[in-house]
Amino acid sequence: MNIRDFQFDGSERFLMANAVTSVEADEGERAVYAQLTATNTRLMGELQDRLYADGREGLVILLQAMDAAGKDSTIKHVMSGVNPQGVMVHSFKQPSHLELAHDYLWRAITQLPPRGTIGLFNRSYYEDVLIVRVHGLWRDYSLPRRCLHCSEDEFFGRRYRQIRDLEEYLYENGYRVLKVFLNVSKDEQRRRFLARIDNERKNWKFSAADVEERKLWSSYMDAYEQAINATSTRHAPWHVIPADQKWLARWLVSEAIVDVLRQMDPRYPTLLAAAKRELEEDRARLMGE
Repeated sequence: MNIRDFQFDGSERFLMANAVTSVEADEGERAVYAQLTATNTRLMGELQDRLYADGREGLVILLQAMDAAGKDSTIKHVMSGVNPQGVMVHSFKQPSHLELAHDYLWRAITQLPPRGTIGLFNRSYYEDVLIVRVHGLWRDYSLPRRCLHCSEDEFFGRRYRQIRDLEEYLYENGYRVLKVFLNVSKDEQRRRFLARIDNERKNWKFSAADVEERKLWSSYMDAYEQAINATSTRHAPWHVIPADQKWLARWLVSEAIVDVLRQMDPRYPTLLAAAKRELEEDRARLMGE
């Protein structure tokens, strides 16, 4: 498998019906991919160290998924090898009154990481073209009068364009945007929900609202398909990762992160000759103490 096989940059149409949620593999392969993931986490740590020292670019990782697809566990396992000082994790939940008083991209922009660091968004501004569309929430917004008579397609067509413009803007100003959709099947989601009910230690994770959302599965898949097709670009492609097998999803996500960090090619700063002479002078002073 190659991570590019799961990447969509807008050069061809994405069809959710063709996106796999699992692969055939035996138990032995699971151990192999776990080791490959561990290797990638170490490599990510090295590349992140260079990124931090270089300070020229920043990386924004967006994780989108249906409930129980494994976003939290992916963050926990895949990011275990990086320096916490250089990573900012933010979870986007239901907007607050303050956030609703601003444009929908405002809360995401306020969480962008400084260049030289990694920002990891657990959900993102894509919720504003997913749940907002599926539940028809946009109809209740206090829209400008010039937008009051927009159709649904016009409203979200504008948002897709605005998102593309934002991601292009970020790219041109030193940021890479890595977009990941953890593609879990409806059957696997059901199994994980049942596990949360049956295991007392996981009861806190279960919400009856999640079961209600399952009734809208087809609408969500349509919304994801439209959003991915409308916002996949060469500079900010989508990665649609099969998520029924968590060990495979973790490896593929780690592959995607390593891939984009290598493209960024972060390097340790090279000192000028005068600075090197100063280092040697300082070294001589320390050795002479």
